[in-house]
Amino acid sequence: MDSEQTISLMQIMGILRKHLKMISITTLVVFMVAFFATFFVMTPKYSGTTEILVNRKLSSTDQSAQLQQVQADVQMISTYKDIITSPTVLTDVNRALEVYPGYPGSMAGIKDALSINNQTNSQVFSVTATATDPKTAAAIANETAKVFKQKVVKMMSINNVSIVSKATPNYNAVSPRKALNLLIGLVAGVLLGIVLAFLREVTDRTVTTESFLTNELGLNSLGVISEIDASDVKKQIGHHQTKFASDGHGGIRAQKRERV
Repeated sequence: MDSEQTISLMQIMGILRKHLKMISITTLVVFMVAFFATFFVMTPKYSGTTEILVNRKLSSTDQSAQLQQVQADVQMISTYKDIITSPTVLTDVNRALEVYPGYPGSMAGIKDALSINNQTNSQVFSVTATATDPKTAAAIANETAKVFKQKVVKMMSINNVSIVSKATPNYNAVSPRKALNLLIGLVAGVLLGIVLAFLREVTDRTVTTESFLTNELGLNSLGVISEIDASDVKKQIGHHQTKFASDGHGGIRAQKRERV
């Protein structure tokens, strides 16, 4: 069992060494494609985040009642998430941000650009917006939070929403992740090269060794014909042609002498 595994591993290593050049070329090509796409094709995107607090004024001094009220506020965050991404809020946001550079282009685009997150049992949740311009990303997050705060008071007749912190322009792009893309390109290139190497080995029907005929196919070896390099063949042909030409001229000269 161990010997079979060792032989198999040696065969695999032999295949990889045999096709090392092809694997290297494939890796380089895929890596260059990933590099070009990351730095010249993909558009950088920036994000801006604003934080919103859900906390109504406590109407009771009883601790259990206060805890229930806090839990109710936390549970309301799920409802607030739906309100933020609803046309009621995004229509006004869309109208206010149409002139900004890198504007997502529509209300649906703004919805796709928004992500809302909160920690478990936390009364604070964040609204993050992404755009191709850092100032626009911050403006989308801030405008969304502002409009939401105005609308939720009218819609639910409560005033328990406060903006904790406003988004500021962040000039460090969040995508594409350059290092990760290049690493993926490198790994994908190596894997693709290995796959191609094994496919080429499997589909190659060329007999390269005498042992394959005798051991694998059970045939008798009658002899081995050495391979002659093409350049050597051309030299031999040229040598024979020169010799033949010189022999031909000598014969003609001898015939002329006999006639004289």
